[in-house]
Amino acid sequence: MNKLFTALLVVMFLLAACAPAVTPAAAPEGAATEAAAPEAVATEAPAACAPDAPAALVGLAEPIKIAVVRNLPSDDHTKQFLDGARKMGESLGFVVDTFIADNDDAKFQELVAQAIEKGYDGMIISHGKKDYSYDMLKPAVDKGIKVVTFDTVIEKDGQTLPITTTFQDDFKLAELSLGEIVALKTDGSPARIIKLWWGPGVPPLDRRETIYQKFLSDGKIETLETVGPTNFQDVQGDIAAKVGALLAKYPEGTVDAIWGSWDEMAKGAYTAIKDAGRTDIKLISIDVSNQDMNLMREPGSVWLSTAAVDPGLIGMVDMRLLAKSFAGEELPANYDLEAKLVKGSQLKPDTTMLTLKDVIDGWGKSDAFLEPWMEQMASCNAK
Repeated sequence: MNKLFTALLVVMFLLAACAPAVTPAAAPEGAATEAAAPEAVATEAPAACAPDAPAALVGLAEPIKIAVVRNLPSDDHTKQFLDGARKMGESLGFVVDTFIADNDDAKFQELVAQAIEKGYDGMIISHGKKDYSYDMLKPAVDKGIKVVTFDTVIEKDGQTLPITTTFQDDFKLAELSLGEIVALKTDGSPARIIKLWWGPGVPPLDRRETIYQKFLSDGKIETLETVGPTNFQDVQGDIAAKVGALLAKYPEGTVDAIWGSWDEMAKGAYTAIKDAGRTDIKLISIDVSNQDMNLMREPGSVWLSTAAVDPGLIGMVDMRLLAKSFAGEELPANYDLEAKLVKGSQLKPDTTMLTLKDVIDGWGKSDAFLEPWMEQMASCNAK
């Protein structure tokens, strides 16, 4: 009996020695592995359901990380731009973080420097100024980070960087909007304008200014006043106060229109015109948002039209370009997005930025840089 008991003890000891040890640390390790499993599947999935996906974008240990940094206030246009970039990036399996600098150049440059330091794989940079953008972005290029810019001039001493720069077709935007103002005059005399603009140094406004100066030199318009913001935390309120103070100088019939080279300023001017009861002054602008369209639809609104590009589409196109850069595909040095004219008379009571395409032909639509493999990857990631 003692021999049998001893034999059983030996067998139990051997089984215990051969079994894997279970310690408190083992459970967290197992949990981490299980949590990571969906990521592994997600990164490998495109190889199966997106057969045309570039090799550089499939089978990744970690998703590609993108920083989108915007040097403008958090207005409707900015939100739509960021949403467009985020949605396009996430459809490709990217992790997209967005940052807003509120037109604070020092903060903007710091945000970009932090993104470079944190090791983002790619960046979309919006509204960098010419006097610092080259030096700001060169460290990113040197580090191998992929970069696409919007409304940013990258030039220093005649040199530039291997970065695709995108713009709205600002020349056409200015031409369309100023053409509407000129059309208000039926006697051939120049249209008398209060101009909402600031610069130089803001690339899109500088580009629009070149067309303004051409209209001016051609005798089509006359500048009565130029007004720009100084408080970028409240552009609408700032412009409303400034334009309101100016209107007292100009009796009825002495101002034909206010031209807003940026719709955020136009919204402030609309408030001033409305508060002063000046139905004789018309408002024409550039850029569009839901708030703009609501004001254009108000009974007796003097905001007649605005020239614009869908801001969400801009973000999407920029992200497509960045994706092509990761794929090693050929990119243009520059690309301009097509401008459209939006008239208040075209808007339906329920028209929004999402449904503007139903009243403006071609609005928000572009296959620019949209590759079949992107659509395949988007389909994979939607599952």
